[in-house]
Parts: sequence; structure tokens; C-alpha cells
Amino acid sequence: MDKIIRIGTRESQLAVWQATLVQQQLSQHGFVSELVYIKSDGDIDLVTPLYEIGVQGVFTKTLDAALLSNRIDIAVHSMKDVPTQLAKGIAQAAVLPRASYKDILVYKGELSAINYQLSVGTNSEGMGFTIATSSIRRRAQWLNRYPHHHIDNLRGNVNTRLRKVEESNWNGAIFAAAGLERIGLRPANTIELDWMLPAPAQGAIMIVCNERDAFSKEACALLNDTATALCAKIERDFLRTLLGGCSTPISALAQVKDNTVYFKGNIYSIDGREKAEIEKQISTDNVNAGTDAALEVLENGGRAIVETIRNAK
Repeated sequence: MDKIIRIGTRESQLAVWQATLVQQQLSQHGFVSELVYIKSDGDIDLVTPLYEIGVQGVFTKTLDAALLSNRIDIAVHSMKDVPTQLAKGIAQAAVLPRASYKDILVYKGELSAINYQLSVGTNSEGMGFTIATSSIRRRAQWLNRYPHHHIDNLRGNVNTRLRKVEESNWNGAIFAAAGLERIGLRPANTIELDWMLPAPAQGAIMIVCNERDAFSKEACALLNDTATALCAKIERDFLRTLLGGCSTPISALAQVKDNTVYFKGNIYSIDGREKAEIEKQISTDNVNAGTDAALEVLENGGRAIVETIRNAK
């Protein structure tokens, strides 16, 4: 084990935390590694909403290039940021155990006032309420539930976004719980959005490598969590079959309990007014579960939504 595994990572605090976690776990198995910091296009452009950038893998393609040019041996990503179709020459090496999949609202002001505004729901009294997110998925689900609320764009790493919330006049902003919890930044003033389905693979960490790098594949395979990898595959197959990406409001959640996969998935129109959803139990040995669920959604209202989204682009 004389080889030093070069771990590529973005420079954000969360990305470095995730890469360091992988480094520590590799060390536990006797592998030596080092971090290599690489800036991605998604980190450089902090203004354009993610759904307007229009590039799948905006946070991963720079690291993919580094893998293919042998500047690094493995790359560590938040799995929800990874395109469902990996770049040619890139292979999935491992999926770590999933943390929280939930979205949370980081709110400002008194909790009682926030709870009142959220209880108003579709009532026009909620028209003065403003939240921030760059996620079209979160936007669509929020507008479906609170059509009179206003939504502003919010970009940047978690530290930047938390600072922007403090400096803004927003009532709050939506974050992934896992991202804030991993680096110890989850504020006390948060509400878990139990009704909001997550992005496919949200809360999971993915390691990728050059498909020809047998050494890194074998090393990372020791870190793989089978249950998380299965659930993430089902969710990402659902996303891919619905032709989804950062610019499509698609959500999915698979959970394994007693040898059965409990799956929920949906697709919304951009404005949140229309939705098609599914909820079912799946056998853990059904390799086409995510694809089959997506096909059911397409046949039950999803196809019309997909076509509307396509025509709007």
C-alpha cells in the first residue's frame, strides 16, 4: 500500500469535510491519501440560478476532468450533485452511509410568527412571506403548498448562504439538513420540512474514480454501504427515466426496512401547480425498481408535466 491516493475535492467547507471523512475511513483500512483542492464552475458562478446554468454536473465536471487527466485518483461528491449518467471513463467507487435526507427551513424572527405564516397555507394572507432557494425542486414543492409566497434565488456554499439569510429581508431559506449538520452549522432556528421530498440521493456521499484504476476501486469498495447504494440507485434511476436534472423539479426517496424498499417519488410543474406522484413498496432485488416507478408516473400525469417543462426551455 505504498501508493498515495489523491482525493480531489472542491474547496468549500462541506466538500472538504466530506473528502476528509473519506480520507479518515481509508486510513482505517491502511491506505495513505492526500487532499487535492480543485475549484468547480459551480463555485465560481454564485449569481446565476442553478436551473439557468443548464449544465448537468456543474459541481462535478472539473473533478471529472482531473480524474481523466490523472491529476487525482478519486473524487468525493454530494451524490445529489452527480449526473445520473457518469462521464465516460468515470466509475462509481463507493457510496457512504446516508445522513439525513431532509430539507429544513432556516427561519428569521419569532417561531410563532413563522408557524402562523406556514399554517396560512394557500390563504392570500401569506403573500408577504419570502423564502430563498436556488433549487427548482424546492421552489416547486414550496409553491404547490404556499402559492402566495415569494421565492428569491440563493446561491453559494452553505456558509455563504447562511450569511446571506442573516443579511437579507427574507423570512427564511431552505437548506439540506445533512450539509449543515456535517459541519456543525445547523442553527437552532430551523424547522424540518417533513412534507418535502428530497432530491434523489440527498444526504449520501459518492466516491468516483477513473474506471481503469483498479487500486482505487478496490480501496473505496471497503467503504461502500450497500443499503444506501441501493436506495440511491433507485432514486437516481427514477430521476434519469423522467429525464431529470438540476432544471427539473423531481424528488425521490427510497428507504429499506425489513428487506423491503419503501419508495416515494414525484415530479412537479415549474410553477408548482401540477404534480404527479407515486408511493409503493419494492423488493430489494428488483434492479429496475426506479425505472419502473418513473414509467408509472409518466403514465399517470407525469408525461404531460415533462412535455410542458421541455416546451418551456
